[in-house]
Amino acid sequence: MTRRIDLRRVAQYGVVVVVAVTLNFLLPRLMPGNPLALIAGVDVGMLAPEQRAEIVARVGLDAPMWVQYLRYWGDIFTGDFGFSFRSSRPIVDMILERLPWTLLITGLSLVVSAVVGVLLGALSAWRRGTKGDLSMLSGMISIESLPSFWLGMVLVSLFAVQWGLLPSFGAVTPASDLEGWAHVWDIISHAILPVTALSIVGTPGVYMTMRYSMLETLGEDYIRTARAKGAGERRVLFGHVARNTIAPVITVLAIRLGFAFGGTVIIETVFSYPGLGRLVFEAVAGRDYPVMQAAFLVFTAAILVANLAADLLYPLIDPRSRTS
Repeated sequence: MTRRIDLRRVAQYGVVVVVAVTLNFLLPRLMPGNPLALIAGVDVGMLAPEQRAEIVARVGLDAPMWVQYLRYWGDIFTGDFGFSFRSSRPIVDMILERLPWTLLITGLSLVVSAVVGVLLGALSAWRRGTKGDLSMLSGMISIESLPSFWLGMVLVSLFAVQWGLLPSFGAVTPASDLEGWAHVWDIISHAILPVTALSIVGTPGVYMTMRYSMLETLGEDYIRTARAKGAGERRVLFGHVARNTIAPVITVLAIRLGFAFGGTVIIETVFSYPGLGRLVFEAVAGRDYPVMQAAFLVFTAAILVANLAADLLYPLIDPRSRTS
């Protein structure tokens, strides 16, 4: 039974990978605009037909679509994503250069949103029906409806422009010779606003999951039995309720980790933060097909790995979900 379920799950992930790679290949090519101008670096109208054909052939866009598709699969298996149309740099180097910055702000924001969301969700559920619970719930719903770009602009306007407390763009101070702890603080100060924006946007989802999971658990018979046996409120909360409600939260966090890579596009653009999100924005604006495909593939892989991790973690956290 377990083996059949595992094989079925592997097959599902295989189908998802094929569909995701196919869409990743097609969508950039279906976008309006001609990348030839960016490849050539000059006005396309000034090029002779022979020059245009030579440039298109050099980047492989002259082949039939199905040939390009097969080549794309081959590049994925060999780890060769080619060169950027705009900068003529290896795409792997560009991704490895941007990836640490995205991991920094997404990892920190995930930790902050997890801690704040779990604590507030547990407190809200424990005091369900009170004014504090309803106010907190209304506040989280309002925060979740805020556009992330608007939130980022407000943070820049307040903390960077009006109060001058934090830098408004970039990951480090340009042309600085900082070393040691001064360099570390420079990186931290540039990451505070992006991490704050991502944490604010991500907290309501964790809060909602924790709150409703606890509300469902508080109504179970074994909770009433524990109270009837004289168990204290603290023991009921941490020994019974929290242990049985944390599994859905961890699953949500694992999935959010995968989606966080793609979700940083807006925030990194607002703060001009040099992560993968900013790289995607620049590639889309410049019709840089290879860079778009490689970045989207990284996002897809992150989501699939996060979902796989959630599938593997859930039975370990909640033994009731294991298949005998």
